[in-house]
Amino acid sequence: MTLSNSGTIALGGRNVHRLGFGAMRITGPGVWGPPRDPAAAVAVLRRSVELGVTFIDTADSYGPDVSENLIHEALHDGTGYGDVVIATKGGFTRQGPNIWQAVGRPEYLRQCILMSMRRLGVEQIDLWQLHRIDPLVPRDEQFGVLRSFVDEGLAKQVGLSEVSVDEVKAAQAAGVPVASVQNRYNLGDRRAEELLDYCTEQGIAFIPWAPVDAGALARPGGPLESVARAHPGTTTGQLALAWLLQRSPVMVPIPGTSSVAHLEENLAAADVKLTEDEYQTLAKAV
Repeated sequence: MTLSNSGTIALGGRNVHRLGFGAMRITGPGVWGPPRDPAAAVAVLRRSVELGVTFIDTADSYGPDVSENLIHEALHDGTGYGDVVIATKGGFTRQGPNIWQAVGRPEYLRQCILMSMRRLGVEQIDLWQLHRIDPLVPRDEQFGVLRSFVDEGLAKQVGLSEVSVDEVKAAQAAGVPVASVQNRYNLGDRRAEELLDYCTEQGIAFIPWAPVDAGALARPGGPLESVARAHPGTTTGQLALAWLLQRSPVMVPIPGTSSVAHLEENLAAADVKLTEDEYQTLAKAV
């Protein structure tokens, strides 16, 4: 595979390949605790970089702490991460498997980034993202903290997660240099279409989570399977990722896995090129 075929985008002060890796699934069940096989998780991270991944997305709440610690163990060379941009997120507390609670108090968000810096072994986070806007805290206070992280040099860039166009505009109006947005988006769930279009217009990286989940479109006899017939040896998941990459030049899919074989399968999507007719067939199939 040639990951450069996924295209590049400027993030975290470097140009990165647009097909990255999401490090949520290298934790335990329910994104809670350590993985069943920590050595396998380390192997997945190292293999991703060997294959050309230059953008890895994680969060302090994955584990919590587990994902960031594994990234440090697997990839930190004593001075940093070389050409690999590590993006992380803060603003969630965890009380058990699959339990997430947004906390956007300024002092907590500052603790989040400082602790992520410690776990990742860096003096500056490449890209720090607010995991959720806390509805119980004035959003301008949360935006002010994001702006201060850049002003103080704690983060090269900052971004937002699960937001609307109006919220991105509000953050920009408050002086936040929004570099990325992370919302759920895939072939089967395009509720963030308006936001994606705004990010494309603004040159903001759009990082879709759950990028491979095509839902009913991947059913036997469905549109993905139909297109797959013209691409022997290509999976419907690879086609779903290829469609995302062609959807917008700011799209940065981050498929995650705890398996090296699945990782290699996902990243091979960089070599898949849909014809315009195939792209439109899938675009209209929602």
